[in-house]
Amino acid sequence: MSLEDRPELEAEQTADSAEQRDGLGFLWFIAKVVIVVFLFRVLVFSAFYIPSESMMPTLLRGDYLVIAKWPYGYSKYSIPFGTPLPEGRIFAALPERGDIAVFKHPLDRSDYIKRVVGLPGDRVELRDGQFFLNGHKVPREEQADFAIARGPYASCNWGRPIILPTGEEGCRFGRSRERLDEADAYEILDSGKGYADDFGPEIVPAGHLFVMGDHRDNSQDSRFPLRVGGGTGFVPVTMLVGRADRIVFSTDGHADWSDPASWFRAARWNRIGNEL
Repeated sequence: MSLEDRPELEAEQTADSAEQRDGLGFLWFIAKVVIVVFLFRVLVFSAFYIPSESMMPTLLRGDYLVIAKWPYGYSKYSIPFGTPLPEGRIFAALPERGDIAVFKHPLDRSDYIKRVVGLPGDRVELRDGQFFLNGHKVPREEQADFAIARGPYASCNWGRPIILPTGEEGCRFGRSRERLDEADAYEILDSGKGYADDFGPEIVPAGHLFVMGDHRDNSQDSRFPLRVGGGTGFVPVTMLVGRADRIVFSTDGHADWSDPASWFRAARWNRIGNEL
């Protein structure tokens, strides 16, 4: 190699080294993004889709939520991707009565979402659909009926068929407002005598919760014995995933994925951004 060729070779080597550094820098940037997204997903928020009508009218099938992970602490059931962790919770805290909580079904580990209405040590009872907490009748105020258009994500289970002012077929449900302690009032649906209108009295065991759906006649919850795909019984606090925080999107089920315009027509725009 001549002396004249050496500077050119050194320049090529320097360029190669710079490209390698740039490549490693880009890979490190991608790794940091993945780590941040993973930690955010694990520790802060996660997404949840409402697959049923058990939480109407508060939540409708087709709602997409964000779930806050930190309020109740962390366990292996609140961490995604099947991360192996020991039993128990760190930074553990009980929900407040009235919280809408996501948890794992104690048997099949599927995701459920219900309202927490009884804490450990509470005495819970239902008489003809009226909820009693620690021997006291929970205040309940009748409201105007709840009506919704019938569609892919809205059946008439336990509802009465009606024709809406728009001319659409719809369903009507009896609606009330219920208030627990100092919690904000929330709406429930009750269409008359149901098969779970009487329960207890029972004492919520230590380390467990009593949960119910807001659509009282159409919810498999703590009123029912523990069964795969069905009742939850008293829910262990270790099964908590997080607290429902906000609706980020909602669709009525009429969207056709081959027709982008239908995505906008099917969106329930008035629900997007609603805090829970």
